[in-house]
Amino acid sequence: QVRVEESGGGLVQAGGSLRLSCAASGRTFSMYTMGWFRQAPGKEREFVAAIGWSGGSTYYSDSVKGRFAISRDNAKSTVFLQMNSLKPEDTAVYYCAAARSPVVKLVASYEYWGQGTQVTVSS
Repeated sequence: QVRVEESGGGLVQAGGSLRLSCAASGRTFSMYTMGWFRQAPGKEREFVAAIGWSGGSTYYSDSVKGRFAISRDNAKSTVFLQMNSLKPEDTAVYYCAAARSPVVKLVASYEYWGQGTQVTVSS
């Protein structure tokens, strides 16, 4: 079992940056693909980014590609999401999740979820 907890959200102006962290517990953390999703009010939860167990493979949604970067530190059981050039449409609750499925962009692939952290981008 893996438990995850996000941190690092907040309020930022458009064009600014934030770095989200996801601390995971569990001895098998390094076996899991880790993903970030987000959910804006009235919208479905959507895929943002994912990283394979070794960190060698990364995946991004088209809306964040080139602006966001996902990374992981297996020694510290932590995943990061560096968000640059933020836009008001990036405003959402951001969730960290763990999966063993290779289908990394689907919500249903992820077994373990955090409670989320709010990111608000003002215009």
